[in-house]
Amino acid sequence: MHKALLQAACAVSLTLLGVATQADEITITDIAGREVTLDAPVERMILGEGRQIYLLGALQPEDPFAGVVGWREDFSQADPDNYAVYAERFPELEEIPTFGGFKDGTFDVEQAAALAPDVVLMNLEARTATEDAGYDDKLAELGIPIVYVDFREDPLAHTLPSMRLMGQLLGEETDAEAFIAYSEAQMARVTEVIAAADPERPRVFIDRAGGYSEDCCMSFGPGNFGEYVELAGGSNIADGIIPNTFGSLNPEQILAADPEQVVVTGGNWDAYVPGGDWVGVGPGADLERARAKLEALTERTAMTGITAVERDNFHAIWHQFYNSPYYFVAVQRLAKWFHPDLFADLDPEATLEELHERFLPVDYAPGYWVSLHDH
Repeated sequence: MHKALLQAACAVSLTLLGVATQADEITITDIAGREVTLDAPVERMILGEGRQIYLLGALQPEDPFAGVVGWREDFSQADPDNYAVYAERFPELEEIPTFGGFKDGTFDVEQAAALAPDVVLMNLEARTATEDAGYDDKLAELGIPIVYVDFREDPLAHTLPSMRLMGQLLGEETDAEAFIAYSEAQMARVTEVIAAADPERPRVFIDRAGGYSEDCCMSFGPGNFGEYVELAGGSNIADGIIPNTFGSLNPEQILAADPEQVVVTGGNWDAYVPGGDWVGVGPGADLERARAKLEALTERTAMTGITAVERDNFHAIWHQFYNSPYYFVAVQRLAKWFHPDLFADLDPEATLEELHERFLPVDYAPGYWVSLHDH
C-alpha cells in the first residue's frame, strides 16, 4: 500500500506541475443507477474490459489510450484482428498493464491501486461478482470510484447512455452527442422502413459463436442480437424459448422452427479454440476461408433440411457487434439479408466505412460478414 500511495502522490504532483485540464467535481448516475461523485475530466482510468476501447476510440480518436493506465486482458484474445489494427497505430497499448476479470475473481485490488486511477470503468454484467467479492468496498476505501457502463447485456437500452456517460467523464460531451446522433440516424434507416412496410417476417436463428464448440447451439433470447433481428424485420425463433439475453436451443427446437434465415456470429478465436470450426470474420478476414467454414456448419444435425440451408440464406457476421456501439451496422446488414427488396439502396458496408472515417482512430478493412447467398 505504501507503493500505491507514493505513486498516487507522484501522479497528483505531476498534475499540479503540468498544464492539466481543470478538473471539477461532478455527480453522475451510472448504468447501474448508482450516483457517483468524482473529479472530471478524468485523466487516469482502468478499463474493466479491454473492449471498452470501442467506445473510447469514438470519443478520443486522436489518442484513445491516453488516459488508460490499466485494462482487462480480453481485447487481444476476443478480437485479435482489431487489436492488431490498433496496436499498429498505437503501439503503446502493448505497454498498458493488464489484469484478470472481476467475474472470475482474478482482479488484483492492490495492483489497481498502484496505478492510481481516477475511475474504474466496469461492465454491468460484472456488478454482482464485483460486489460479492467486495471489490467495490475495497476500491471505495482507497477513494477509487467504480462507474458501470453496458453495451452487452442490453445494448439497445444502454449503449448510447454509456457513451453519453463516458463523454461526461472525459469532457468529450460534444463528440459523444455526435456519435449518438449518427447512431440513431443509421438505425432509423432500418426501423422507419420496417414500420412503414410492415413486411412478413422471416423466421431467424442466430447461431451464437457457431462452431466455437461441438455443442449446438448457443443463441440469444429477446435481447442483444435477438432484438437486432426484430428491429431488422425478422422473427427470432429463440424468443419465448430463451427467457433472457443468452441461452441455448437444442437441435430438435431448431428443426421444429425451420428457420428461413440463419446468422452465425463469428470471429478469430484462436486464443480460445485454436483451429476451431468458428467462422473467422472481422477486419481483413480471409472471406473464402470464412465461407468454407460457414458452409461446413450447414452439415450439423440441427441444420438438416431447414429452409435457410436449402435457399442459401446462411450468413456469418462479426460477433463483436453484440458488444460494441456499432450494433446499428449489424441491424442494417440483417435487414438487407432478410428483406433485400426493401433495402436495395442500403449499403451496410458503406455505413461501416463511414463510421471509421468519421469517428474511429483506425482505418476500415472489409471482412465483417459473409454469406452463402453471395455465390
